[in-house]
Amino acid sequence: MNYTENIQEFGKIKVRKMLSRKAVSPVISAVILVAVAITVAVAVSYWMGGITGQYTKFEKVEIQSGVCLKQGVVGSEYWNITIILKNSGTAPSTLIGCFVNEVEVDAYNTSAAVDQLAVTTMSNMYTIESGVTKYISILIDYDNYKNLSSGTNVNIKIHSAGGMDYIKLIELI
Repeated sequence: MNYTENIQEFGKIKVRKMLSRKAVSPVISAVILVAVAITVAVAVSYWMGGITGQYTKFEKVEIQSGVCLKQGVVGSEYWNITIILKNSGTAPSTLIGCFVNEVEVDAYNTSAAVDQLAVTTMSNMYTIESGVTKYISILIDYDNYKNLSSGTNVNIKIHSAGGMDYIKLIELI
């Protein structure tokens, strides 16, 4: 046998060995295929969940309670309307307006105080993060607005930058 025949014989042996090998079992290949499919499905699910969460945020402010008391001393009395707001939505809510009987608070020569920060109007924006509770106090001068008397109901409306109005009817005490 010469060198060429030797190589040819060696090649035939190698080919026979490769042909005699068995492939991966059909059961194992099915398991691998299912595992890959599940992995891809889970990845797509997380990706779609992330996209959905970005586009489905909403603001929802609830007026949990409101009370009004007459305070001060004779000659400098005022109505103190306190409202408790909670953002139960998934997005922050920005409050941009406060109205008493459909009139903005600054028309009453009064002020609205959000979390003890007094302002003359609600033209400043106040953001309530999701899940957070805030207090708003509306102070109305008693002497200048005697038509607001004990037992009178006032309509309080809070307007948000998202275009939502949150309304509460409160009785003056």
